[in-house]
Amino acid sequence: MDGSTWLATLISGGLVVAHIAVCVVALGVIPGRRRPSTGLAWLFLILALPAFGLLAFLLFGSNNVGRKRRAWQREVNELVSSQVKLDPATLTAPEGPSRGAVRLNERLGSLPLTGDNRVEVHPEYADTVAAMTEDVRRARWFVHVEFYISAWDELTGDFFDALVEAAGRGVEVRFLFDHLGSRGFPGYKDLLSRLEGTGIKWAPMLPIRPLRGELRRPDLRNHRKILVVDGAVAFAGSQNLIEPGYNKPKNHKAGRKWVDLMVRVEGPVVRDLAIVFATDWYAETGENIRDQLAQRAPLEGERPERAAEGVACQVVPSGPGFVTENNLRLFNTLIYGAQSRVCLVSPYFVPDDSLLYAVTTAAQRGVEVELFVNEGADQFMVFHAQRSYYADLLEAGVRIRLYPAPYVLHTKFFTVDDTIAVVGSSNMDYRSFALNYEVIVLLESEQVVDDLQSVLDVYREKSRELDAEEWSRRGYGERYVDNVMRLTAALQ
Repeated sequence: MDGSTWLATLISGGLVVAHIAVCVVALGVIPGRRRPSTGLAWLFLILALPAFGLLAFLLFGSNNVGRKRRAWQREVNELVSSQVKLDPATLTAPEGPSRGAVRLNERLGSLPLTGDNRVEVHPEYADTVAAMTEDVRRARWFVHVEFYISAWDELTGDFFDALVEAAGRGVEVRFLFDHLGSRGFPGYKDLLSRLEGTGIKWAPMLPIRPLRGELRRPDLRNHRKILVVDGAVAFAGSQNLIEPGYNKPKNHKAGRKWVDLMVRVEGPVVRDLAIVFATDWYAETGENIRDQLAQRAPLEGERPERAAEGVACQVVPSGPGFVTENNLRLFNTLIYGAQSRVCLVSPYFVPDDSLLYAVTTAAQRGVEVELFVNEGADQFMVFHAQRSYYADLLEAGVRIRLYPAPYVLHTKFFTVDDTIAVVGSSNMDYRSFALNYEVIVLLESEQVVDDLQSVLDVYREKSRELDAEEWSRRGYGERYVDNVMRLTAALQ
């Protein structure tokens, strides 16, 4: 055997040994503290493509956001738990189907159920921006803005002008936006340059800037949407701070617009949304704004005419800073407690086994279950992963309603029976359960549910129902793509 042959044999043998070593280590490491489906998906990728799979796992396999951020989250939770119990607005868990959910939320997210809140549903995109702008113009002390995607464009221009004006008259204005979430859209550099010339304090969330030592899993996102004005009024929901075509010419050409919904709230629940903002602000800037959490002075001017009064509300934060998947546990708890009707609206419905069982079990025991999703795709992988669940849902008796393209139904809420609603930023998919920072609001009110049902009536009129027989006739090529994408969805 000459030298070159010997070297080639040595390298080949070394690669085989390395391959076996990687596989053996992966078998004992990857399943730890992961769902079995997630662990199996990673193992399959690493066993099939060792080099690529290992690299992908090193980049995307951990949702750790760092000890500092987790420690701060624990500190905030302990502080909130000790203080909110003394607040007269804090309610004990009510009797009825939400009792267990309220206790669960308080234990996992530390925020209590509060009473005597005022809630207004905002289902129209431009009207929501206008309402937020009006509230900012009335600010006297502070404005806190946190949106996953933000752009200073033709629709949001008045809102940003209002922020600049507020800062100019001495109002403290703070603005958070997701670093990678926002920079992927036209106008990002313009947004930064325009912010530099204002009195607005701003910071990107979860930035990835290697030269500054800021490195983490690149697909972690802060997906929250929150506006707090003077501790008196707040907005939360699904809408980003950008025009409904997301400033992309191809969307405008196709007539593609995002459809969203926000809620405007007044009362003690505003403080809890302010706490979520303050937590994120501290994590990104190091500035503690705890002293601004107690102000609830009413804004001057007229209040909205149509709003539900006396609503019990509970804010539920979730994300990598919480290891308990607060949103998923709440969804499952409420769906299992449903007695007559569940209406789900989620643009990206890729459930784990627990949520799939909760939804299908509800339908199988006679609960009327409706799921509103998009007919078309704005995200290829998620869309096809979602489709892979339709057969199971239809077989269980879930009615699937497809919102027509080219619109993107981006709204995220669901109602249970006649008194419970959940509205916020969280989708019903793996990403929102484990990788995204999300915030949702649990609301107990017949009027709020009625208002949301009115929105669903509009969605229902525009949508078409997916027929089980029609779905069974789809081609094998489509089924193959759907099933492959279902596997990739579990790679958390």
